[in-house]
Amino acid sequence: MGRSDPGDDVGDRTEDDGRDLTLRWSGQISLTRRILAVNIFALLLLAGGFFYLDSYRSRIVDSRVAQAAREARLIGEAIAAVDPALREPLIVRLAQDTGSQIRVFDRDGQIIKDSRALGLRSFVLHDPDKEDWGQDAARFLDAVIDVVVMAPRAPLYRERGPRQRWPDVEDVRLRHGISTTVWRAPDRTPVITAAARVPGGGVVMTTVNARDITRTVRIERFRLSMVLLLVSIVSVLLSLFLARTIVRPLRRLARAAVRVRLGRAREVVVPRLPSRRDELGMLARALSDMSLALRARIDATEAFAADVTHEMKNPLASLRSAVEGLSRVQDPALQEQLMAIVRDDVHRLDRLISDISDASRLDAQLSRAKFEPIDMVNLIDGLLSQRLARDVEREIRFRFDRSDDGPFVVLGEGARLERVIENLIDNAVSFSPDRGLITLSAMRGAHEVVLRVEDEGPGVPPDARDAIFRRFHSVRPDGEAFGRHSGLGLAIARTIVEGHQGTITVESREDRLGGARFVIHLPLYAR
Repeated sequence: MGRSDPGDDVGDRTEDDGRDLTLRWSGQISLTRRILAVNIFALLLLAGGFFYLDSYRSRIVDSRVAQAAREARLIGEAIAAVDPALREPLIVRLAQDTGSQIRVFDRDGQIIKDSRALGLRSFVLHDPDKEDWGQDAARFLDAVIDVVVMAPRAPLYRERGPRQRWPDVEDVRLRHGISTTVWRAPDRTPVITAAARVPGGGVVMTTVNARDITRTVRIERFRLSMVLLLVSIVSVLLSLFLARTIVRPLRRLARAAVRVRLGRAREVVVPRLPSRRDELGMLARALSDMSLALRARIDATEAFAADVTHEMKNPLASLRSAVEGLSRVQDPALQEQLMAIVRDDVHRLDRLISDISDASRLDAQLSRAKFEPIDMVNLIDGLLSQRLARDVEREIRFRFDRSDDGPFVVLGEGARLERVIENLIDNAVSFSPDRGLITLSAMRGAHEVVLRVEDEGPGVPPDARDAIFRRFHSVRPDGEAFGRHSGLGLAIARTIVEGHQGTITVESREDRLGGARFVIHLPLYAR
């Protein structure tokens, strides 16, 4: 015995767990909610554009930081290049042009020039408590989005006194380069400070409140939010419309199916949804056809049960009368006559029960049968050979005509197709006169095999050509003993032929005044 791989069990359990999870999810959540969930999930993917806006803001801030670093370096070189008496007007002009606050520090880090002290307030922080509710709502949304996208939080910007040190200034004094820092203003707008060395000694620092970055990002967020809101509304409406067009007819079909299951098949009218040309329409029509077939099957079963009861009552009544008569009759001849009646009735009941059993199980057996290619010419030859090997009653003759355009192969079950031919031959023998001729023929059409069984009997009246295929319908020739046939032979033949996707009909012979012709059409087997 081989050893199983434990990994296979793990894989099977994982697959089963996934299937169970899917079944639980589909069983607990309605179809409408699932449609909404799928579409809303797609909208959430669209909402990922807010992550793009965060990276877009980062790129803008980086660009402005680089710009502030260049401006600080150029301002420092410009201050060093002019006469000390002209530095204050230059600082004011440069602060006005760049929109920033410019501070100049000496070698020790002490401030010596300030554009604000010179009368220019180009850098002003806004108090959020003094702004309107719209700005408060915007800042709140900014904070929520920053938390969602996990944006880095900049340090809060605070002014420093004369003796407090600025990190950028100290960094430049110690490293002799350029230093920049991004701060956060009280109203959540970015503040950028940049410090650069002044040739000849000292440090210059610029401070700018980049409110335009926040304004640009908020505008883009607003536009994206409007697009997302519009798309969400349209998506939800379309989802509800889709759910309405799918769920509502499904609910109607489900209610009808429940009523059928509760045993009210005759009262239920399953909607066919003729205006629907999609899969739901196909499902509705299939369920409607299924309910009609079920109703027909129920009616057929009830009719069959009633016919069985009626057919069995006749021999039982005769048998009971004969048995009761045996107890009263003393004449041996009459007793023998009554015993013959009993034997005939018993044989009749046995034959009737056997035929009823075959007829009742025929549909189920055909549905489970394994069809194979059957050559109908060989099948008929075999049946005629077996019949001719026995004594043929009343010297009935047989002839088999076949065309040369074979083969005559159909897909079916050989035993059942033999039963059809035998039933038709038995029926023809019953109605044929003494020394009559029964002719069997086989022809091949474009897509079918056509079989005929003809006799020289009285024929079948036009008004009875459909009735003879009904169960227990028996019209027997004159002189035949009562009870020899159950009336199920032709019904069984038609059931078998239809189970093979074929048809069977009866017509009168054109070549003579009397006689019946049974015609069978079976689909040709295509190799």
